[in-house]
Amino acid sequence: MKTTQTFGVRIIALPKKSNSNEAFIYARVTISKKVIDISLKRTTLCSLWDSKRERVNSKAPEAKNINKFIDDTRYRLMECYQQLLLEHKVISPHAIKTLYLGETKIDNTLLGLIDYHNTNMKTILSWGTLKNYFTTRKYVHLFLTKKYKNADIFLSSLNYQFITEFEFFLRTCEPLDKSNPPTNNGVMKHMERLRKMVTLAYKMEWIPKDPFAQYKLRFKRKEMSFLTADELSKIESIELSKKIVTRARDLFVFSCYTGLAFVDMDNLRSNNLCIGIDGEYWIKTNRQKTDISVNLPLLPKAYVIIEKYKDEPRVYHRQRLLPFMSNQRLNKYIKDIAGLCGINKEVSFHTARHTFATTVTLTNGVPVETVSKMLGHTKLSTTQIYVHVVKQKISEDMKVLRQKLSEPKLQSPLTMISNQ
Repeated sequence: MKTTQTFGVRIIALPKKSNSNEAFIYARVTISKKVIDISLKRTTLCSLWDSKRERVNSKAPEAKNINKFIDDTRYRLMECYQQLLLEHKVISPHAIKTLYLGETKIDNTLLGLIDYHNTNMKTILSWGTLKNYFTTRKYVHLFLTKKYKNADIFLSSLNYQFITEFEFFLRTCEPLDKSNPPTNNGVMKHMERLRKMVTLAYKMEWIPKDPFAQYKLRFKRKEMSFLTADELSKIESIELSKKIVTRARDLFVFSCYTGLAFVDMDNLRSNNLCIGIDGEYWIKTNRQKTDISVNLPLLPKAYVIIEKYKDEPRVYHRQRLLPFMSNQRLNKYIKDIAGLCGINKEVSFHTARHTFATTVTLTNGVPVETVSKMLGHTKLSTTQIYVHVVKQKISEDMKVLRQKLSEPKLQSPLTMISNQ
């Protein structure tokens, strides 16, 4: 393990409080300005202690034994430091003291906790969620190396100051992905993930108290982006020259008419398509994020897209209903298409899910309870946010209409002559 730490051992003698003529002998371990004293359980007369040579200045047999013990201790502490280096463990004065004293209890570390969480969550969390935890780990490691000059830190060292300093680091450091620096909400998501893992350590009694107890996440409410009926129509009808861009548009439109998230759309197989109680095609699946069952009547425009790609080799061999495209590439093409359509708003693939909830369903009179079921929401309150957006849009449209109706109309010359 590479390290830029400074390591040193000094032997010191500190006078007893009860007897100023005698002193306890300690080994003082210093690593990058962090200090810990280890009692050697030996005493000497203050008058016999040589602070420059760090030895007892006497030829008495007892003094020789103490000096030999000091030499052995210094050598043993150097060995402990080298052992921690070779084993790629956290190097700190506390760790060296623990190893030197042979204490069996070993403190858990922050990165050890994160790795423990990520390993155990591999079969529970989706890859899309898990990769975000990996990114948080990278930022934590970067923070530790820059701030603490160390590869890891003991959980027992975590406190409120560490948490606030990490948040400030996230806001000011060079982003891992320069093309996509974290926003305020992005920073809060990293803090949220770290809090979840540290709280897990607290519940498992790896730490005596939760350092996040007084910390508050500060998310900024983001304006929900969705397409109007006119904007959706433009995207549906625009002629695109590249086949891959057309495929991206079709996947986006499919989501606009089904409300399915990216991962749920990609997971669709032929057995997810069935005949419902009304004799029409339905999609029956489970949301990967919440494992909630979704029963969704298939609208004609969505069915046309399934039919379009059903015989494509890559769809057939993957045993899926639709072709695959990475979420990152899909988002890029959707932004490009929106630009070609003159849509001046932030558009991503998830905009399609918002569009289904607002423009396609609620605006057309579908009850919010039904929309909630089709979206696979666990709480009705989550869906009611869309109702608020729709009402706000109606209010804005009506405000424009009121202004138009209240504008005074100029009389035509003929009307003015007739009135005379």
